Amino acid sequence: MTDTANRPKVVIIGGGTGLSVLLRGLKVYPVDITAIVTVADDGGSSGRLREELKIPPPGDIRNVLAALSDVEPLVEDLFQHRFNKGNSLTGHSLGNLILAAMTNITGDFFHAVREMSKVLNVRGKVLPAANRSVVLHAEMEDGTIVSGESKIPYSGKKIKRVFLSPESIEPLEETIEVIRQADLILLGPGSLYTSILPNLLVPKIGDEVCKAKAKKVYICNVMTQAGETLDFTASDHVKALNEHMKCTFIDTILVNDEEIPDMMKALYAEELAKPVYYDIEALRDLGLEIVHDKIVSYENNVIRHDTVKVAKLLYDMIT
Repeated sequence: MTDTANRPKVVIIGGGTGLSVLLRGLKVYPVDITAIVTVADDGGSSGRLREELKIPPPGDIRNVLAALSDVEPLVEDLFQHRFNKGNSLTGHSLGNLILAAMTNITGDFFHAVREMSKVLNVRGKVLPAANRSVVLHAEMEDGTIVSGESKIPYSGKKIKRVFLSPESIEPLEETIEVIRQADLILLGPGSLYTSILPNLLVPKIGDEVCKAKAKKVYICNVMTQAGETLDFTASDHVKALNEHMKCTFIDTILVNDEEIPDMMKALYAEELAKPVYYDIEALRDLGLEIVHDKIVSYENNVIRHDTVKVAKLLYDMIT
């Protein structure tokens, strides 16, 4: 398929490193990609720029632009470069600063993202979930509220639900349109409560995903995450998504069935993380199609989804 208009339309919803890993694999296929990216981040360089310049946090958007870019490696390295010297610059990445500058020049964050997409020759579209910053809050099981995406995983309490403020957030019209036209909608991989759900909780986005005719696939995390999904099984992840959306909307789950090496388990145990239990009967009871395979890669003692394998499995679902 060479005609872009006839390519399958794939919408990927998320944030963090998991989204970027997935996009690097998918962009080599003849698909029309749109990434919808969270704007709830309030930590690190993104949090500082968000606070000082009153702009949406650029970090997750920056990583997605880099993942989908088709430029010389040195240009991508430059865009991703993080300063480690200088009082004001330390911790900032150049890409975040460029996006902040472009927002100032154009007066609009989405316009800045669109212009940077041209500069980086991005394969696909990158859309912020909203054209303004949002604040993520978590209600814990004991009734307390923790505010701020970066603070939620460190509360030491179990999350009951997450929600956004302000309540009057509007998604971009383009976002609603791509969801309606999608052939495949992908959720994850990434932090369940702080990367995936902040997108779905933007008014209208979650509703449109529930109603969309597209096949909806949840790419389940390989490891649990302390402060978010401690002791969660694969079906627990899906139940949390359904409960927040108040609809049963996921058609297929992609899970890892490869045994994680003991050495890696021991490393992750230090962070109170362990392999997500693949509870096949509970997943079947939820009416899900289950796709399972060995989809893990190991790099620098970090467990990631194997971008090549996962992208191939996903592409096979729409061809």
